[in-house]
Amino acid sequence: MTQRPGNQLFDAYFTARDMREVFCDQGRVQAMLDFEAALARAEARVGLIPSAAVAPIAAACNAGLYDFAALGEAIATAGNSAIPLVKALGKQIAATDAEAERYVHLGATSQDVMDSGLVLQLRQALELIESDLAQLADSLAAQAQRHASTPLAGRTWLQHATPVTLGMKIAGWLGAVTRSRQRLRELKPRLLVLQFGGASGTLAALGEQALPIAEALAEELQLTLPEQPWHTQRDRVVEFGAVLGLIAGSLGKFGRDISLLMQTEAAEVFEPSAPGKGGSSTMPHKRNPVGAAVLIGAATRVPGLVSTLFSAMPQEHERSLGLWHAEWETLPEICCLVSGSLQQARLLAEGLEVDAARMARNLELTQGLVLAEAVSIVLAQRVGRDTAHHLLEQCCKRAVAEQRHLRAVLGDEPQVTAELSNAELDHLLNPAHYLGQAKTWVERAVAEHNALSV
Repeated sequence: MTQRPGNQLFDAYFTARDMREVFCDQGRVQAMLDFEAALARAEARVGLIPSAAVAPIAAACNAGLYDFAALGEAIATAGNSAIPLVKALGKQIAATDAEAERYVHLGATSQDVMDSGLVLQLRQALELIESDLAQLADSLAAQAQRHASTPLAGRTWLQHATPVTLGMKIAGWLGAVTRSRQRLRELKPRLLVLQFGGASGTLAALGEQALPIAEALAEELQLTLPEQPWHTQRDRVVEFGAVLGLIAGSLGKFGRDISLLMQTEAAEVFEPSAPGKGGSSTMPHKRNPVGAAVLIGAATRVPGLVSTLFSAMPQEHERSLGLWHAEWETLPEICCLVSGSLQQARLLAEGLEVDAARMARNLELTQGLVLAEAVSIVLAQRVGRDTAHHLLEQCCKRAVAEQRHLRAVLGDEPQVTAELSNAELDHLLNPAHYLGQAKTWVERAVAEHNALSV
């Protein structure tokens, strides 16, 4: 069996297939060829080249016609991918129409081809990411509403705090996704722009026809014509990378929470089960959070890649040496990692398995201590804050030392029973009665999601 070279063992785990196809060799080369075909059409529209040259050029702009291995070898000496590709394109056209070959790549430079091709790829990547985020948000919104009133222990510093609800926790994940969707919408007009400046950014080779050609080229590619070429002004692509970094981090938070809730000692929420998922090579009982691992892994890897993009921003003069090169594989890899994280996040959100009974039992692990604040707040209104706080602190210590429920200890404390009745104590020590605005936060998060999805 013939194996394709490359690192494919982990692709299905860490990267969504559709995203890898966008940034595979075929995708990269086709995007650059799409630029060359559009350039020919634009220049013919303006009258710079004969209309008859367009068809032969466009016919040759098919990535399937080119040897990627040979292009790769040529890139090693050429210094970028556009130079050998344009040469190969010229030979392909000349084989059928020598006259048309004269008009290939007219007035453009290598970076125009590569950057505009990259933008075309990023447009596809954006569509995939936005679609995944929207589907993830839909699932999270449904789960947040489903569990809006399901109590579980809030945890601060990894210790039991006061009760929250699972819906509130999910609403937190949803809010982060909604904000990322908003950021992508806001940056899209800045990102999806043409790169076309020629040798040094002036388009001098095209004379008075330069701006009309640039406008026609942008229209052909359905991109916006920016105020000027951006060969060494990289804020557009870095902004996109930074937002992807935020997405990776937010999904990492989702994955981290799920993995902690799946721990044996908690066992409150689980990834959806499937045959062979999360097993161990030696321990038959294991159910590992393999989806969450992808989210956490991407959140760990992406920040370093984003820092590379930021480090590459101080590019020299009108064309950079090395810094631009550092972007070539970095931004595509960020896109691929985020796509894999989103793929797993969608599966998690859609199929969350919730054990509400276990959550209720876990709330009782400290025998009422998680509701000490609830009692203290009410008692403070009757005997003063410092007195109430000190009294509850002593009762909590006694409950721990004597291994008794806080309710029993409070019931034996005259200073407490003098102020609070048995009914009041029972009410205050019921987790369902100390959930604050948890349900409101769910409603607000879902409302923001719905508003964005209209």
